[in-house]
Amino acid sequence: MAPSGLKAIVGEKILNGVIRSVKKDGEWKVLIVDHMSMRILSSCCKMSDILAEGVTIVEDINKRREPISSLEAIYLISPVEKSVHALINDFKHAAFTYKAAHIFFTDTCPDGLFAEIGRSRVAKVAKTLKEINVAFLPYESQVFSLDDPTSLYSFYSSKPNENKGKMMEILAEQIATLCDTLKEYPAIRYRKGPEENARLAEEVYQHLNAHKADNPSMGEGADKARSQLLIVDRGFDPISPILHELTLQAMAYDLLDIKQDIYTYQTTGIGNSKEREVLLDEDDELWIHLRHMHIADVTKKVTELLRSFCESKRMCTDNANLKDLSQMLKKMPQYQKELSMYSTHLHLAEACMKKFKACLDKLCEVEQDLVMGENAEGEPLKDAMKSIVPVLLNTEIAAYDKIRIILLYIFHKKKGIGEENLAKLIQHANIQADSSIISNLQNLGCNIIAGGRNAGKTLPERKERTESTYQLSRWTPILKDIMENAIEDKLDRKQWPFISDPAPINTTQTAVSARFGHWHKNKTPAEYRSGPRLIIFVIGGVSHSEMRSAYEVTRATEGKWEVLIGSSHILTPTTFLNDLKSLDQVPNPDC
Repeated sequence: MAPSGLKAIVGEKILNGVIRSVKKDGEWKVLIVDHMSMRILSSCCKMSDILAEGVTIVEDINKRREPISSLEAIYLISPVEKSVHALINDFKHAAFTYKAAHIFFTDTCPDGLFAEIGRSRVAKVAKTLKEINVAFLPYESQVFSLDDPTSLYSFYSSKPNENKGKMMEILAEQIATLCDTLKEYPAIRYRKGPEENARLAEEVYQHLNAHKADNPSMGEGADKARSQLLIVDRGFDPISPILHELTLQAMAYDLLDIKQDIYTYQTTGIGNSKEREVLLDEDDELWIHLRHMHIADVTKKVTELLRSFCESKRMCTDNANLKDLSQMLKKMPQYQKELSMYSTHLHLAEACMKKFKACLDKLCEVEQDLVMGENAEGEPLKDAMKSIVPVLLNTEIAAYDKIRIILLYIFHKKKGIGEENLAKLIQHANIQADSSIISNLQNLGCNIIAGGRNAGKTLPERKERTESTYQLSRWTPILKDIMENAIEDKLDRKQWPFISDPAPINTTQTAVSARFGHWHKNKTPAEYRSGPRLIIFVIGGVSHSEMRSAYEVTRATEGKWEVLIGSSHILTPTTFLNDLKSLDQVPNPDC
């Protein structure tokens, strides 16, 4: 499946702006990348696409490489000291590593490093020197990541961080390159309160203006004046990242061991079981179709899709057959790719359900009652303590699951709880070793201890929602309310101030661009989108349920708006709790 949205835009930018821009017929090139640019490249381009454009080999700038002095090299690197010095070293000696250099930086190169290049021999062999302004990872069609899992520590560590200003500058530049890539010049807003929100918003504003000066067409278009960028801190909604979610993507990443989007499982063949690795990404149409579905619907849906696939191929299908895909594969080996895709998703859903049935069904009910303040019948929760004690005393429930329950209980109490009460809960649950997670959440501005340092800070009022949901999935991420209110221009301007006065918003619906004829034939993906965008940046990590909300809100506007959401990194409940645990520790300099 062709990539769409953000991935398509970035892929197009790299293929056109970098590789094709220096391509000459009959001439091969070497492509040199560093860690960050390799991550960007692999998130949106296939190796076959790159090789088809006359690149003979892709190499890591920080590894030892064989000189190929007969070929020119394309350097796609981030403008950091390590990569620039490796570039200079390639041309330091009389025998150059490559014939010439085409240098593309992912974002703005600092003056000091630029001067070093000027003084080196690279200056003689450089045929191209450009900044492509892509300093982020397109993680999904509507999700971006700045690829910095240490971000929560940098912002909220108990230890003073003298590099905070520098780090904010880098973040702001990364966010500005995202807007530049999308050709957006949005009005910037931030959640009032935490000082880092305002500081980051101000930084982004400065960097965005610098990009606009270089690229005046940013933000042009009838509807683009309504685009907005919202900056919000993780402490605004500490509930969504710790709740057990029952939609497929969120649930799988929470409960299964998925590393770098790779799901590993045992296939059960006849007589021998093999280990299979599958990448969960948007090249898999079935994954796109299923990832935001509730787990109760997933197996049903996969079986349904599989049945209609088999019928379209005139394969006989009965229920026993669907269970045994290996038998089908034997009969129809030509459909191996499709059938193994169905098999993967059945496996994934079954693995999630197995974990759920083992101990989560009761747990999820307690969690939902705590966050909603009422049970599934709508009766107010009178004695929350009564419902959490059995969970805390249950020795079969893991420590992190108990911490999640304690935190949800504290948020349910709204004003925090007394220190003695907290000590008792920690003791009951026997989680003394990890109890710092709970107190460290105060660094994010959350009210944990009654009368403590965040006294008076409450979680936002919620929007009334009437749509029917599953009993164990009644919670809606707070950011979904914010997305909807921003699009309807109902966000409180005192709570969410603008950095600069926005263009007057015309709330009467402007005509959606003509969708007929061949107007899009020669346009790049970046130009398909003529409507406004809402871009949300969360300081300290974004959860899968918030990512899902961006797609749901986009769909609800029938394509008039597109919501993009991103952060320094993507959170699972476990990584979030680990991040919180690290806040009062001294970082390991080798990490």
